[in-house]
Order: sequence, then C-alpha cells, then structure tokens
Amino acid sequence: MASSQEMLSRQRLVEALLDSRRYPEPARHVRLIETHISWVLLAGHYAYKIKKPVDLDFLDFSTLALRRRYCEEEFRLNRRLAPQLYLGVVPIGGTPDDPKFGVESAIEYAVKMRRFPATCLMDRQLARGKVSPSHIDMLAAVVARFHVALPASTDVSFGSFEEIRAEAMQNFEQLPDGKDVAELKAATEAELAACAETLERRRAEGRVRECHGDLHLGNIALIEGKPVPFDGIEFSPTLRWIDVMDEIAFPVMDLLHRGCPDYAWRLLNAYLEATGDYGGMAVLRFYLAYRATVRAKVDAIRAAQPGLKPPAADELLRVSQSYLDLARNCLAKPKPALIITHGLPGSGKTFISQTALEHYGAIRIRSDVERKRLYGLGALDSSRSRFGEGLYSKEATHRTYARLYDLTLELLGWGFPVIVDAAFLRHGERARFRELARQMNVPFAIAAMPADLQLLRARIERRVTHASDASEADIAVLEKLAAVVEPVSPQECAFTADFADERKGWEALEKLLSGRAQ
Repeated sequence: MASSQEMLSRQRLVEALLDSRRYPEPARHVRLIETHISWVLLAGHYAYKIKKPVDLDFLDFSTLALRRRYCEEEFRLNRRLAPQLYLGVVPIGGTPDDPKFGVESAIEYAVKMRRFPATCLMDRQLARGKVSPSHIDMLAAVVARFHVALPASTDVSFGSFEEIRAEAMQNFEQLPDGKDVAELKAATEAELAACAETLERRRAEGRVRECHGDLHLGNIALIEGKPVPFDGIEFSPTLRWIDVMDEIAFPVMDLLHRGCPDYAWRLLNAYLEATGDYGGMAVLRFYLAYRATVRAKVDAIRAAQPGLKPPAADELLRVSQSYLDLARNCLAKPKPALIITHGLPGSGKTFISQTALEHYGAIRIRSDVERKRLYGLGALDSSRSRFGEGLYSKEATHRTYARLYDLTLELLGWGFPVIVDAAFLRHGERARFRELARQMNVPFAIAAMPADLQLLRARIERRVTHASDASEADIAVLEKLAAVVEPVSPQECAFTADFADERKGWEALEKLLSGRAQ
C-alpha cells in the first residue's frame, strides 16, 4: 500500500478535479466513481480514469512511473477492441490542489475515454430483454476475429498446466469451508487432471494469446447496436495471456448464470463456427466451472467486507452459492447424443439445427462451413466451383464427411450432444453416423426435412440473392440433388423425426433423444 501521505495527496487531486472548469472540454458538472483501485471522473462527454497509488497482491500502482505504465497498457490493450472509447493517456500537471490537464511535468496520469450511458452495458440490456440473437452473433464474430488475429504466446510460463492449476485452486482458499465447496474442489481437480495433456498441447499449438481477460457481460457495451468489449485486464499479464477457450467460456458462463442457456450455446457455436477451434471443447467444462468459481469467490469476499448490512451480505452469499451450483453442474456427468439432418438445399436444416443446439446445449457442425474450411475458405467466401467439380467433387465431399465424422467422434467423446448439419442424402452416409452413435452408446436421431421442391426453389432464390449463407447451392444444384436423393428407408424410420410437420418433428426428436421412441 502507498504511504498515507501520498494517498491523501491523490485524494486532494481528485477533489480538485471535481471542479468542471478544470477540464479541456465543456462539462456542466463532474461525477466521481470510486473503486478499490481507481477513481473515474465523469465530465461531459468524457471519462478520466486515475489509478490509485496502491500495491495489492495482484497489482502494483504504487509509483507514478508504474501508474503511467499501466495507463499506457490499459490504452494499448483496450484500443484493440474499443478504439472508439479509448482516446489516450493524459498527463496531469500543476499541483494536487491546482491540477492542470495536458501539462508536464506530470504529477499524475489518466486514461481518457469517451463516455457512454451505463444502460448500454450488455448485462443491463439483457435484464431488460433488449439483447437479440443478432447481438449474440455479432459478439461471437467480434471475439472470434479478435482471437484469430492475436499472436501466440512465446512465454512458456503463460498458460502452463502448473499456472492454471494454481489459479484454479487459489479460488477455493477464499471460499467458505463446507461439504459442497470441498466436493466442487475435488471435481475441479479431477476435471483439470483429465485436461492436463490437452491444456499443454493447446499451449504448444499457440492457443494461449494476449486476450481481454475479463470478458463478462458487464464489460461489453452495446454501442449503436454493436457489442464493444472494454475494460480488459492491464495490470496482470498472467490473467490476460490465457487460452482463448478460457476467454470465450466467461461470457458463455455469464449467460448460463443469467438464465439464458439458449444464448450461451448460440454464442459458443457461432464462435466455434468462425474459428474452427472445436478442439477447445475438450477443456470447456473446466473453464466454465473455473469462471463460475471465480465469480463465487469474488461475491463471497465482498459479503465478508466490514460495514456491509446483513441484507446486502445475504444477497451476495446467495449469488455466490448460485455460481457454485453452476460450476458443479458444468462438471456433472455429461449426456451426449447425436442428431444428423437429412434434406435438400433450402429445406430448413440450418434453421432446425440452430433451434436444436440452443435447446439441447449441443455443438453443431455444418458441412457447408467445414467443406470450405478444408480448402482454406471462409464461410461466406465463394469457391467458384460447379456442381460435381472443385469443392463439390466426389473427393471433396468424401473429405468433408470424413471431417464431420472425426469431429463428431471427438465431441461425443468429450460428452457433448452433437448436431451434424449436412444433406446426408445417401443411406451409406447416414448409416455410418448411426453406427458411430451405436458404438458410443448415445441416442441417435435423423431430423428429416420436408422436400417441397416449389418451396425449396423460392428459398434458394432468396438466399442466392442475399448471399448471406455458407451454402452455394443454386436452383440447378437443387434439381440435380433431388434426382439422386435416397429417402429414409423403412429401417431408418425408427430413428427419424419427420419435420414435414414441425410440431410433430420436435415431439419425435424429443422421444428419440430420451430413448422413449424405441
């Protein structure tokens, strides 16, 4: 902790900065927000964040040089995702009683930000029912682009198994003793041990990168309808040089905790589809539980702070317990299942699979996306291939289905329900996946789509016009595939949910996955 004299000097500085006439831009009045590590002065359209001269277990702002360094780090790191909010590092000169912005030699430094209404925060927007599926998709795209562009860590200590284990176990040292906490600790250790080899392999593969580090919904703003992550961690390299799956697990966990599992699985699937990092699912359960336990610890610590009134402390303990319950559920015995789709282009496979993944907490693999990924293309890139050639040759189709099979095998092995969104026009293609489900001893279902050619033509015409889907099938392709499709056989009917009637299709799918249809 800084000396009491320096802290008093900084407090005098902050009090002087409550005078709106000291700011370079017009401000009617100045409002102060204080946290345990900073003062934030809200003046007009801007905010000025000054770091407190403190030295805590997890950060050191005790000297002016350190505070300047971390102001510059905060600016550098957060400009990556929120350049419109982070405007620069501003020196404050003069004296604590008569401070002047932009004057050297500086007595203090502030991060200058553009203000936005607190109501824009994504957690508040979610509580008000103002977050839409498109917001979730945009957030997934923002995080995916961010992660893909980041360089891999070259520091062997970041993301090591020993470091991850130390962080995970430290959580339990600051949680109240009890049987449920002890059981969660044991379950966390067991899951972590099972993930040890994968964690080290992912580090070697370059999956540890300089991330945001604190990507919960309260650190994401919806600005002009777009999600903007801000307030990433600047004070601890260890907390931001992490596995990218650790990062995406935080908002997924946050959505689960807030009672929005459909959005949680939508976010995760959109992220996976964009990055192709399905291998990260091997460690997702651990990271979900880890992030939930961190939040439980924070609320438990806050509840024990002196001076807190009993109702507030009780509420914090209740929320802390709810995070512990979520962590335990994330580590519970998994219930995998396998759904494959069957249908011609435009028949609704992707729509139905999207609804199913949100409902069942499943991982979807799309043939249209994985086919292009195999050949180095993005989901919306044009392959310029004609039917039966290039990306749509027999060889390419064989490679695509082999890729879908391998991913399905891995995901089922890690305990996740899987939806394979592909045409599956031939008996042999469907039979191979049905046999996989049998070998893995998991429920199996074929979601069969309607085949009204007039309707399919109209849908494909709209899709081709807007060019907003990974599928490149046009009317000509539809006609050719319709001539060779192999309908569901009598033997397959026992495993099929027919979505010609959507309501009955969902009822049949539910029975198949629960084992009540046999």
